[in-house]
Amino acid sequence: MNLIITNSSGQPIYDQICTQIKAMILSGSLHEGDPLPSMRLLAKELRISVITTKRAYEELEREGFTVSVPGKGCFVANKNPALVREEHLKRIEELFGQAVQLARQAGIPAAELAEMLQLQFEGE
Repeated sequence: MNLIITNSSGQPIYDQICTQIKAMILSGSLHEGDPLPSMRLLAKELRISVITTKRAYEELEREGFTVSVPGKGCFVANKNPALVREEHLKRIEELFGQAVQLARQAGIPAAELAEMLQLQFEGE
């Protein structure tokens, strides 16, 4: 599993792991039933604490992206369409927030920003 961890990002390491694994699941890079590396192996590969990988895996399971099978490991869960939609909406809101912040800095009014969004949505 190719995860990139950055100590300077300000985002907790467990959250970086969660975010990247969620992205792999949502994009289809990881499929339903695919096994995740063991917590110990991932910790060794990333050179981080097993406690950190455990927290990331627990978070992924709590959010419904993975399931743990005792004695077998952690696997990608069945895709719940509502969960996938919610994750996409969350990401869109984050990106909209960034766009609004940039528009405010550039003095672009909301109507013009909305028009830009409409053009992007229509594929122009």
